[in-house]
Amino acid sequence: IVVNEFCERFSYYGMRAVLVLYFRYFLRWDDDLATSIYHAFVALCYLTPILGAIVADSWLGKFKTIIYLSIVYAIGQIVMAVSAINDITDANRDGTPDNMAVHVTLAMIGLILIAFGTGGIKPCVSAFGGDQFADHQTRQRSTFFSVFYLCINAGSLLSTLITPILRGQECGIHTQQKCYPLAFGVPAALMVVSLIVFIAGSGMYIKAAPQGNIMLDVCNCIGFAIKNRFRHRSKRYPKREHWLDWANEKYNKLLIAQIKMVLKVLFLYIPLPMFWTLFDQKGSRWTFQATTMDGTFGTLILQPDQMQTVNPILILTLVPIMDRVVYPLIRKCGFNFSPLKRMTVGMFLAAMAFVSAALVQIQIDKTLPVFPSSTESQLKIVNMASSQMEVTISPHDPIVLGSMQCGASVVEVEDIKPNTVHMALQIPQYFLITAGEVVFSVTGLEFSYSQAPSNMKAVLQAGWLFTVAVGNFIVLIVAELAKLPDQWAEYVLFASLLVAVCIIFSIMAYFYTYINPAEIEAQFMQGDEIDPEDKEKKAIELKSKDFVQQQNEQVGKTKM
Repeated sequence: IVVNEFCERFSYYGMRAVLVLYFRYFLRWDDDLATSIYHAFVALCYLTPILGAIVADSWLGKFKTIIYLSIVYAIGQIVMAVSAINDITDANRDGTPDNMAVHVTLAMIGLILIAFGTGGIKPCVSAFGGDQFADHQTRQRSTFFSVFYLCINAGSLLSTLITPILRGQECGIHTQQKCYPLAFGVPAALMVVSLIVFIAGSGMYIKAAPQGNIMLDVCNCIGFAIKNRFRHRSKRYPKREHWLDWANEKYNKLLIAQIKMVLKVLFLYIPLPMFWTLFDQKGSRWTFQATTMDGTFGTLILQPDQMQTVNPILILTLVPIMDRVVYPLIRKCGFNFSPLKRMTVGMFLAAMAFVSAALVQIQIDKTLPVFPSSTESQLKIVNMASSQMEVTISPHDPIVLGSMQCGASVVEVEDIKPNTVHMALQIPQYFLITAGEVVFSVTGLEFSYSQAPSNMKAVLQAGWLFTVAVGNFIVLIVAELAKLPDQWAEYVLFASLLVAVCIIFSIMAYFYTYINPAEIEAQFMQGDEIDPEDKEKKAIELKSKDFVQQQNEQVGKTKM
């Protein structure tokens, strides 16, 4: 299971590391379209886990769900690799695909299959690993999740380092091009290996039968409460303390109380998508920014997409530093650095990362040549004496070259100078965004699980992943609608939006009252609100270990 997870994370992050450059330089999309499709794909990857959890818990079980969706996943990776082979439509062998629609279609099919595959198995693999341990094997289970977490980050780190190198190679049947087929092919091969290894252990697994999904119960209860309230909207019916109390006729009060606690946390999730709007642009806008920078480090030349490697390296460094140094020091200083305050600081750090990106972009813009607009052309005229002039013309301007005489000598002209702004200038923005991730994401998950009932943590995981999806949709919308003339201005726009959201979140956090879910549940268990049989059933549920939720507590610091 651990080897399976390492290979799958390598496959996913490796493919994703080079994806936006594939859109830009192979499919020839502009930056805005490439950014939009990239974030639409990421958003879909974070929506499908909800579907995967429901299928696993209510129908197929975790083992079969992982098998079937891994097959879909592997096929998607293979299709992506095939879509990057320009020779399949390059009939005239000029190095350019003759039918780009074929490549685009294959790429979209591949990405959809990958999104359903990686998202569908996301909530299942770690939970299935937890199923292999009995209740008394807490130490072994803890060791498993620690190794599991390490493999996730190792897969992410190695893939973001290796696949850009593969992409930078030259390959092809008739003409030599950047080797996107290899950059996608290796992750595809790792996904096949992941599937084979997982199947090979089939005889050793404990395969728990599907026992229903709590998310369906929550949705059904909420739906019934809304419908019942609508039916009794007349003033002659007495009001109830909470709108969820309209579900009392069908659902017991313990379940309703648990859902109330969950909704209280989900309400705090409303501003959170804006953090992910900024965070996930590491793989799109920031990668495009790196393509206009100098990646020379001594004798090494860093690829633009390799800068993403800084994130997993910093995560492995900052998580223990925060837990063992920074937070204890803050407590010793007597400052109440509560979870919600940490999340607010994390959002502010992400905003500052985009301010840093804007400052870097301003420096880059000073060194870039001035290109003509879409309605203009640029003509460079060079005479035999090596004097030259540049003329920018519109389509309707007359071109008069006069009586210039051109000799037979050839003059070498450097049209665009090499990039001079170094990629190292991106390190501060990566440090700020990663520090924000550690303070925001890890703390947010831990806070959420501490404020929700034990059997509702899967609902909170679904809600958390949904905020990531919404955040990526926001990038898609802004990239297509904002159309700001300068990239630095877009960075400032995103930073400003997150600061505004940060202020709103801090106000919401100020009025939030921390609760102890176990105490609230105990009050219902000791009372007479539910009948004895139902009470006994609920007691068993509360004592049992739901490994779907266990993996969230143990692997709360993983890259999701």
